[in-house]
Amino acid sequence: MVEGSREKEIRSLAASAAERGSRKQKREGEVRISVAMVTYNGEAYLREQMESILNQLGERDELVISDDGSTDHTLGMIREYQAGDPRIRFFSGPGRGIKKNVEHALTQTRGAYIFLADQDDIWLPGKTAKILEAFEKSEAMVAVHDARVFEGEDPADIVMESFYQFRNSGAGVWKNLVKNSYIGCCMAFRRELKDLILPIPNQIEMHDQWIGILGDYVSGKSCFLPEPLLLYRRHGDNNSSMKHYGIGKMLRNRLVFFSCFFVRIVHFRQKRNGFLGNFKKNNG
Repeated sequence: MVEGSREKEIRSLAASAAERGSRKQKREGEVRISVAMVTYNGEAYLREQMESILNQLGERDELVISDDGSTDHTLGMIREYQAGDPRIRFFSGPGRGIKKNVEHALTQTRGAYIFLADQDDIWLPGKTAKILEAFEKSEAMVAVHDARVFEGEDPADIVMESFYQFRNSGAGVWKNLVKNSYIGCCMAFRRELKDLILPIPNQIEMHDQWIGILGDYVSGKSCFLPEPLLLYRRHGDNNSSMKHYGIGKMLRNRLVFFSCFFVRIVHFRQKRNGFLGNFKKNNG
């Protein structure tokens, strides 16, 4: 009789574990928004950025952070937030630079919509809601919004009212092959695009142009929202530059990018039916 009770207890525990596992899988399958943030020695501005993001995320959302070997207080800040917020998922980056760290963060995302985030900007209220609304109204793979640019510590110190105007931003494969107008911190994309953009080629300059143009290619044109939904911080440690390269480097970058793009779309065409089937299934 004791033995029978013990067996019943074991079965009960096993059933409970299976139920918890099932609930976990369901939650992972129902993640709505994944914010992919990469960090490296970002203690100066990280707290302000994390607050602006977390304030806009719901229970079905997540903030995925990949840190590439910070030696300041960045990790302590992340752990502090993570201890009180289950939506934060932290990973150690590959230690191979920002492009591969972005790739690493993206591989960990589980959401239907993936937002890119830098460690030093500030999301303006309503950003996630307006991006999701844009996706609901179009079949675009990528949505992009405008940004105001400010210098240093004070978000009120606006030096540029429209990043769109500076970049002459707009959708289209050929337009953005000639002159890139995508900026990662202002972008979000559907999870179906992940299989196409990953891995990010080592040879290309940055990831934002890669994601944007492949999104243009798959769905016609990306969705460009005219409203500034982010304060884009400029300071001495930015990874991206506001300056243009010399003509030689620009030509080389374009040739390298086009060759990588061509190889990837050949691969896409071989799997096009499966890709479109998944998109219709997830968004039907």
